Order: sequence, then C-alpha cells, then structure tokens
Amino acid sequence: MRVQKDLTVPRHPEIFVVGDTASLDQDGKPLPGVAQVAIQQGRYAGKLIRKRLAGKAASRPFSYFDKGNMAVVGKGYAVLETGKVKISGLLAWFVWAAVHLQFLATSSLRLAVFLQWVWTYLTGQRGDRLIVEHYGPRAKQATGGTAHALMAGR
Repeated sequence: MRVQKDLTVPRHPEIFVVGDTASLDQDGKPLPGVAQVAIQQGRYAGKLIRKRLAGKAASRPFSYFDKGNMAVVGKGYAVLETGKVKISGLLAWFVWAAVHLQFLATSSLRLAVFLQWVWTYLTGQRGDRLIVEHYGPRAKQATGGTAHALMAGR
C-alpha cells in the first residue's frame, strides 16, 4: 500500500502502515520489504504517535538508514556487507549470530537460542519444542479440551 512520507495512508493520518505492506520510495527507489526497514518504520511510527498524543509538532519524514546486509550461506559460513566493509566466512557468521541474538527480547531467550544453535552446530540435529498438558483457557476452548500436546519449531 502506498504511504505518505510519515508512513500514513493518504487522506487518513490516523492509519499507519509499516513493514513489507508499506510501499514508500526513497531516493527514487522503493524501500525493500525486509525486517531492517520494518523495525525502523515501527520505531518512527511509535514516536510519531506518541508526539501526536502529547500535542507536539510532527517529526521529520521517515528516512531509512541502510545498516547493510547479512546472510547465512551454510554451516558456520555467512556473508556481510555494510558500507565499504565486506566479509565472509566464519567471522561473518559470528557477527550474524551476535546481531540476531541481540534482537531477542530477553536474556533467557538469548541463552536458549544460543544453546540450541550450539547443539545444532555440534550434532546436526534440530531441536523441537514440545508443549505438554497446557491447561490455559484458550487451549481448552480451541481444542475442545482434547489436545494434550503441540509440536512447534520446524
């Protein structure tokens, strides 16, 4: 969906669109539909909403800052490009892992994901998460109280 420079829908300043649903050009090119853009758009929209609720003046238009690209290519191998820096191999893989761990919400989740990655690297086996006997009201309503185990993670 085409959006204004402040990430709002044309003629609807109360509606914000961010991420790969938002279509916005910068420097004559459309912004890519990747997480890095969505994260920056989300932060911008949140700050703008806070300012509007406080009755403050509007911010500058949204401007995307490209921090570079990273991709895992294989076991212990990645590529990284940022500005003039271009690296590949194990070092790029460690940088990729550190950046991704940093964006996880809690330190316990970071540790769990890190240990899962170490396990997968050493054994080649992917871990699964098994939720057994979940007694929450939503689970009982959704399954009629009959489901006792759910598989996730693959």
